[in-house]
Amino acid sequence: MSWRELIQQELKAIFTNPSILFTVFGGVLIYSFLYPLPYTNQLPREQQVAVVNLDQSQLSRELERMVDATPQVALTHRAAGMAEAKAMMNRGQVQGLLVIPESFARDLLLGKSPTLAFAGDAAYFLVYGTVVEGLAQAADTLGAQAKVVRMVMSGENIALAAQQHTPIHLNLQPVFNPAMGYIDYIVPAVFVLVLHQTLLIAVSLLGCGQRTLAPAAGQRNYWQLAPAWQLVLVRALIFVVIYLPLVMYYFGFSFTYYHISRLATVSDLLAMTLPFLLAVIGFGMILGHLLPRRELAIVVVLLSSIPLIFSLGFIWPSSMIPVPIQSLVQLIPATPAVNAFLRLNQMGAEFHQVLHLWLQLWGQAIVYGGIAWLLQRRSRQRGMPPQVPAGSS
Repeated sequence: MSWRELIQQELKAIFTNPSILFTVFGGVLIYSFLYPLPYTNQLPREQQVAVVNLDQSQLSRELERMVDATPQVALTHRAAGMAEAKAMMNRGQVQGLLVIPESFARDLLLGKSPTLAFAGDAAYFLVYGTVVEGLAQAADTLGAQAKVVRMVMSGENIALAAQQHTPIHLNLQPVFNPAMGYIDYIVPAVFVLVLHQTLLIAVSLLGCGQRTLAPAAGQRNYWQLAPAWQLVLVRALIFVVIYLPLVMYYFGFSFTYYHISRLATVSDLLAMTLPFLLAVIGFGMILGHLLPRRELAIVVVLLSSIPLIFSLGFIWPSSMIPVPIQSLVQLIPATPAVNAFLRLNQMGAEFHQVLHLWLQLWGQAIVYGGIAWLLQRRSRQRGMPPQVPAGSS
């Protein structure tokens, strides 16, 4: 069988298979809009909070205004006591509460430390963190103002008092996620995993479907006639050509659409993409030979997605993952690929800093490609009569 005939047959097998087309193009396009949808607001803001002001002084009302001015919370309800505020939280009317105690202003001006009580709905850890952050920030600011006033009243220069009211000045600057949002944090890695899973399903669907398809009487299918190495090579090249535009769509249009940072150069991305695609294709060919039915390709890959996403090291720290699981996921091409793309694109790493991951992907591509070739050759030898010469059409 000539190269041209084999390429034509492979393209026909791929583009006439609705399951593969929907997985490759439908899956990639749908996930590009569906998955980031819950994270479009990036962070929770303006969480509703009820205030219980038992002091009713000018200073306590100033604290209320400062709390309401923070981007994290909004004072939307007032309560006469704790019981009423708790009832509001239990009904879901508010996500947090602030209790300003009696004698709050007097204790603050006397240099004592009045105790502010605030709470948040910890059923959602993001909501809880946002409420507590906003309330604590306003309380700290008011406390600093009171301390500066006392220093000025004791004769300190106001400019010096403003600088020395605290022994430590914090300069918090997020490094790899400037927006501190969830889109920049999770979507880049998930996009790589989506490419991995859809490509894995498509290749295994094609291989498993062909292997389990009974040939017509007296005829041989093209994948049984072509040499194993030729079929593996052509199939890999065709899927690489199909997936390169999809990779560019994710790293190009989708990143721009969701305002995700891109720090890697195009050449670095291409250098990492090629072994990534080849490794996944080889892995998919192996799955296609091992699975007894083509439907299992979708089931196995989809069921493995959730355990895989928590084992890749970007949601849960790798140091907290048991060593056997860490070792096992190193066999999956998504593991070095996700870590390499995140370091290049989101963390601004140089290529030599991810060289070990690049070599790991090439190692997987070579090993999985070799195993796929051996399995394809064995399958071809079983399906071919001995008198038919190898490579004939």
